[in-house]
Amino acid sequence: MNLVIDVVEENNKSVVNLSGEIDAYTAPNLKESLLPLTQKEGNTVEVDLGNVNYMDSTGLGVFISALKSTKENGSEMKLVNIQDRVLRLFKITGLDEIMDLNSTIRGVTE
Repeated sequence: MNLVIDVVEENNKSVVNLSGEIDAYTAPNLKESLLPLTQKEGNTVEVDLGNVNYMDSTGLGVFISALKSTKENGSEMKLVNIQDRVLRLFKITGLDEIMDLNSTIRGVTE
């Protein structure tokens, strides 16, 4: 499966819409698209995971790198519309404690 990455930038906000699977094959492309957005001081990066139905540890690694980049560059990152299956991965690893996660799914809060 592939990962479709669509980035919309407006003022100091970047919305990254993802669709597909984040794994060892697709993670490098995601990292290549995501990290430059986190390197812009004052930028808010909103990553919409609503259409991501699978993610493995390489995907977590991309988001950890992006989080580190936000801290170093004065930007912020939010992950939104996370499906239960993917959200569990963040919770199991404890990353839900250090990342800004909004598990709202299509307007419905858990």
